[in-house]
Amino acid sequence: MAASDDSIPVESAARQREATPTIRDVARLAEVSIGTASKALNDNGRLSAETRQKVLRVARELGYRPNHLAQSLHRSKSMTVGILTNDSFGRFSFPIVEALEDRLADQRIAVFMCNATDDPERERRHLDQLLGKRIDGLVVTARRSDKRGSIEAYVRGIPVIYVFAQAEDADSLSLVPDDEGGARLAVEHLIKLGRKRIAHLTGPAHFEAVALRHRGYSAALGAAGLAEIPGFFRNGRWSEASGREAVAELFDGAAAPPDALFCGNDMIARGALDALRDRGIKVPEQVAIVGFDNWDVMVTGAQPPLTSIDMNLKALGREAGERLIAMIGGERMTGVRRLPCTLVVRQSSGGAA
Repeated sequence: MAASDDSIPVESAARQREATPTIRDVARLAEVSIGTASKALNDNGRLSAETRQKVLRVARELGYRPNHLAQSLHRSKSMTVGILTNDSFGRFSFPIVEALEDRLADQRIAVFMCNATDDPERERRHLDQLLGKRIDGLVVTARRSDKRGSIEAYVRGIPVIYVFAQAEDADSLSLVPDDEGGARLAVEHLIKLGRKRIAHLTGPAHFEAVALRHRGYSAALGAAGLAEIPGFFRNGRWSEASGREAVAELFDGAAAPPDALFCGNDMIARGALDALRDRGIKVPEQVAIVGFDNWDVMVTGAQPPLTSIDMNLKALGREAGERLIAMIGGERMTGVRRLPCTLVVRQSSGGAA
């Protein structure tokens, strides 16, 4: 019995329930060869739209599911990717991984994520396990974007991308936020609002991000004809306590305190904001504040809500997915790519209602 455009000759519902449908069943009921059915189901080859749609309709009505393991073995691909991180808290890695996983899912690539903390032996064990799964690629991410040892030699030719992390090997590919550019955005925003005595409260000096953000802060001041004021650049810890301590040092008894604070992260900004409130100093009327990270729990819970620089971590994840797919396909990519940050304006800087 020939199949029409609107119906499919199915021998019996009982038979379909008894056996998992195969591509042979799809080909037979669609009245095409197995090769044609495979092309239609994998969206490749030269087929008429009518034939392709007919095969897909038959597969759908049969409940056919392709055998991805067999396909991957045929292509010598496992259709899996490993993610190695030391960000136990997940503040930076989770948004990256979420966007990366969404992009890889479009290609039916699954993800295995491993947390190595800061233990080299644990990292090595995780790498061995991932290699045992025959992963097609590896993403290395971290809780900070500083350089780390390269692992390409250990994973033996598998494509590797470092995201919110950098490899010491110049032949590696690293994707990181543009910390310097983000700092310039923050300080330019404050300058446009009329602030001239802008202090920069930030984290420990050994972080690369600290040096880059200081460079952006200095460049923005210089472009506006403003000099750095001695004592207004202050290293500290990545904590609210550090922000409170800096405010005490800059404001208590000072004849000419800052009229704006650019903070190296949102926790420092929250601490500074609370310390200013305790002193009766109004934000943003007397002192404007901009943070860095745009961490939702910090910026929206502040009073007033914090203006902050967003590092666009999900954009980093999507970019990593795009590039990893290309590298798995044989493209070679190297270098450090710094993706732009964005300014999110809220009430703490006086630039939003």
